[in-house]
Amino acid sequence: MIAPSTLHGLPGLLAEARAQHTGVGAFNVVLLEHAEAIVAGAEEAGSPVILQISENCVRYHGSLTPILRGSLGIAAAARVPVLVHLDHIEDPELIMQGLRLGVDSVMYDGSGLDYAANVDATARIAARCHAAGVGIEAELGRVGGKDGVHAPGVRTDPGEAAAFVAATGVDALAVAVGSSHAMQQRTAEVDRDLIARLATAVPVPLVLHGSSGLSDDQLRGAIAAGMTKINISTHLNGLFTRAIRAELEQSPTTTDPRRYIARGKSAIQTETARLLRLITTQSPRITQ
Repeated sequence: MIAPSTLHGLPGLLAEARAQHTGVGAFNVVLLEHAEAIVAGAEEAGSPVILQISENCVRYHGSLTPILRGSLGIAAAARVPVLVHLDHIEDPELIMQGLRLGVDSVMYDGSGLDYAANVDATARIAARCHAAGVGIEAELGRVGGKDGVHAPGVRTDPGEAAAFVAATGVDALAVAVGSSHAMQQRTAEVDRDLIARLATAVPVPLVLHGSSGLSDDQLRGAIAAGMTKINISTHLNGLFTRAIRAELEQSPTTTDPRRYIARGKSAIQTETARLLRLITTQSPRITQ
């Protein structure tokens, strides 16, 4: 476990994990129960954790304020270090709102823009975040989406990634190395050689999005090659849903939502703890 006294927001947490050749788990919050279960799993594992709130999550709840304030409250009461992070935010105003509400870190996603526009927008937002004492992650190279495509054309170029970080001043960089968002099967394979080249070229920690599609061996291999922040969402959502479905099938007359939601929370807690133990175990670094 990383001692809380050594952590200084997102940059400090990721820098220490990178130096130790371990990963940091970042799990998406959909409902407040997700945040409760993820933190319980982190406490069980004795590990720091990042709670992530996406733009889609904000739309579901109608505004950022309730889900962010609830998550911040859960984080503050935790027995391990917990950061609350805005994930895949394309709307700069939503980031500014998060800064006003006290978010710990943000990810600005300008990957849909051309390179020059992405650099310009990311640099401006990074300056605002740093002025507020908040760490910022960005993305370069489009990570696959709901179609599960792992096309070589979306891979991040190491030289371009190094130039992007130098031009924007971001604290972490999400890169496209073969993973894909929203995968329901853990069958994806990442390009470990590319990860190692990126880790050598880029001076800040690397972020692996779409990690739900990776097996345990692939996750460990990605970290050994140089990945640090490991984002997982769909995998936990699947476990949550299946556990609730099983409870309702076993007890079809149940009407108290606390009973079946508790089964879903338990599934998330158990798997969060297991994954955190997996990714926080030191691995020999693969170098180029």
